[in-house]
Amino acid sequence: MGVQTQTQAVLVDGLGRRARDLRISLTQACNLRCRYCMPAEGLPIMPREELLSAGEVVRLVDVAVDDLGIDEVRLTGGEPLIRRDLEDIIAQVRARHPELPIALTTNALGLARRADGLAAAGLSRINISLDTVDRDLFASITRRDRLPDVIAGIDAAVAAGLAPVKVNAVALRENLSRAPQLLRWCLDRGLSLRFIESMPLDADETWTRDGYVTAAEVLDVLGGHFDLTPLAREDSGAPAERWRVDGGPGTVGVIASMTRSFCGACDRTRITAEGRVRPCLFSDDEIDLRAILRSGGDDAALAAAWREVTWRKSPGHLPADVLTHPRRSMGAIGG
Repeated sequence: MGVQTQTQAVLVDGLGRRARDLRISLTQACNLRCRYCMPAEGLPIMPREELLSAGEVVRLVDVAVDDLGIDEVRLTGGEPLIRRDLEDIIAQVRARHPELPIALTTNALGLARRADGLAAAGLSRINISLDTVDRDLFASITRRDRLPDVIAGIDAAVAAGLAPVKVNAVALRENLSRAPQLLRWCLDRGLSLRFIESMPLDADETWTRDGYVTAAEVLDVLGGHFDLTPLAREDSGAPAERWRVDGGPGTVGVIASMTRSFCGACDRTRITAEGRVRPCLFSDDEIDLRAILRSGGDDAALAAAWREVTWRKSPGHLPADVLTHPRRSMGAIGG
């Protein structure tokens, strides 16, 4: 079956994998400069007119849900809290899709004063990026001394009921020895921690095959401090392998993006901040939905273009020993 005959309300690729999870970036700007994501000077400023407007974001979510069968949406960046209209976007999506899970990935800067408003707008849950709770190390990794603000944001998210609050930590040589400290900190606060293998998506292109930390190394370090019991994945498309910690109820996850690829079960589709569909983080194959939106294209045209590029989705990224950087960094693609 070719893409031209795909008119059913699902989004599938040429290998039969169905996309259910939409990641849509609202900006490539960020107020941190994490070394594995952003250059020290940040990414080039994208003119406001090049970004998807709130109305365009909402319309693309409509097409994704109503015409393509997407059943979960995550708003990302850059840093999505930079968008002053974030609450409005969430409220509009919630009004149109009352049962749709709407998640947010954020560094939590500014979240302390916005968590209640985001919850009131209809946000379902939140993922917060935090690689360490050592203040000096945090400042070194992010190039900003903002750890107290991140912690305040996490506390506000918990108080606002944005559960489950998940913490994502990129596994680095610098923070590996402090992984048990971060896990204990999260367990004490009822947070769900996941360590992620770093990928060659840094804007400075300093990632090396020999330098990244593997999931096995993380588990070895954690296993020296905690009793870890393997658990089943939350669902077949979930990237995190999970372990119960010291008998529970707390858990920890590891996303082995490089060493134990889960591409065969990938259910994601991504839209960049300027409206380009990208079916895979490591594929430079994109289709411009913003151009269709702004030239008066209807929903059927948007859905057809989205299906077209998805149909060409590759089986998966190459192994770590031969994988190369895509043209865009993670900050420019959206998490």
